[in-house]
Amino acid sequence: MAAAEGKDWLRDYRFGPRLSEQGRVVAVGDGIVWVTGLPSAAMDEVLQLEDGSRALVFQLAEDLLGAILLQQSPALSAGALAYRSGERLGIGVGDGLLGRVIDPLGAPLDGGPAPECDRRRDLDVLSPPILARDFVDEPLYTGSKVVDTIVPIGKGQRQLVIGDNGVGKSSLALDAVINQKGKGVHCVYVAIGQKRSSAINVLELLRESGALAHTTVVVAEATAMPGLKYLAPFAGCAVAEGWMWQGKDALVVYDDLTTHARTYRELSLLLRRPPGREAYPGDIFYLHARLLERSTRLAPVHGGGSMTALPLVETEQGEIAAYIPTNLVSITDGQVYLDQNLFAAGLLPAIDITRSVSRIGGQAQHPRIKEEAGRMKLDYLQFLELEVFTRFGSQLEASMEAKICRGRALREIFRQERLSPMAIEFELAWMVAYNEGLLDAVPIDAIPRQLARLAERVGASPLTLDDSREDWRQAVAAWMAEAAGP
Repeated sequence: MAAAEGKDWLRDYRFGPRLSEQGRVVAVGDGIVWVTGLPSAAMDEVLQLEDGSRALVFQLAEDLLGAILLQQSPALSAGALAYRSGERLGIGVGDGLLGRVIDPLGAPLDGGPAPECDRRRDLDVLSPPILARDFVDEPLYTGSKVVDTIVPIGKGQRQLVIGDNGVGKSSLALDAVINQKGKGVHCVYVAIGQKRSSAINVLELLRESGALAHTTVVVAEATAMPGLKYLAPFAGCAVAEGWMWQGKDALVVYDDLTTHARTYRELSLLLRRPPGREAYPGDIFYLHARLLERSTRLAPVHGGGSMTALPLVETEQGEIAAYIPTNLVSITDGQVYLDQNLFAAGLLPAIDITRSVSRIGGQAQHPRIKEEAGRMKLDYLQFLELEVFTRFGSQLEASMEAKICRGRALREIFRQERLSPMAIEFELAWMVAYNEGLLDAVPIDAIPRQLARLAERVGASPLTLDDSREDWRQAVAAWMAEAAGP
């Protein structure tokens, strides 16, 4: 075998000059290297260092180039030789990644063998052109009562999840991932700069709920090099994009882009880029825009696949007008705002309906859901305005008192346990019950029990969203009458 290979090499050999560039590392530190002597190196090109380390070109200067380290060996030091690879950074994609935990370079972190991927995609590519896109008009159900009814998300949408630390952003995103079980949606969960214990907790929740089988987890933990944390969302996007271009539906969660922005700021300052507002570089908006613009729904001629993005961003003291949050609000197609005060009051999920919006809205809702949700949302917003007067002990008219009672009942309906996504048929059933006044006579503390019984009836019913409202009204009225019995 060796002799045959040697003959092939000799047969294909051609005499001639070979030119190659050789650089040298002049400085190493904090996850970056400075290299001289590679005048033809391009941005985002991978460099090979003689000790086995790898770096990504990130800054071009007149005599030096700055690169972020992707892999670093203990032997790396100033004076090491550097060579161009002529390659851009890519990652394997395909169904072989389902159920796996990988780092942003595609290496396994779950103790298993290297994933078997039949294709590769560059981590950073241009977003699909306008002519390759289609309208977002198909719903992606998250299992959250509030989101699916009032702040709907469509396949191909970019919906921001925003709020302070510890108010349930990750739980809401995990609910959405878990709810895709059996729906043909491939999910990617990207953990950026999280503690190892947090990443393990996410992995265990996905495994216990049976959602890991349709999910790929990309992890760049807090102790990872800054370069890996910077690349993590692009790696997750590339994995989900692979399914989208195959004509499949994908959901990618970026947890969270605040940490990603801080990592990018750290790298930019180390590479001597001019700082701007809050010391972020001037292209921080472009960084996240080029990432999130890749999420879309493709036209049928391109397979009709979709990639839905749920980026998470952290606020401080509810300051939604901070630099990074406002950037992401302007890039995305809406936001789900989680409020610290609602969380402290035990109103979970702590979604502030008055500050949450979906710019796709009813275009991605089933007509039956859209009809019922419109009536219900108006009632709830009126209740929030009227409830202010009750704080002063004012005497209210009977009609006002009735609206307040209905609003309090709706607020109780909106309560939902963590990691317990609901079927969309049940969502329609309780909305019909509420809009028809079938819950008006039910005491507030008895509503959870009534809803649990209603969920059982819906689960055993052959009714679908395509059935008429009258069929649903009659069925829900009968179910509520049964639930009210002993």
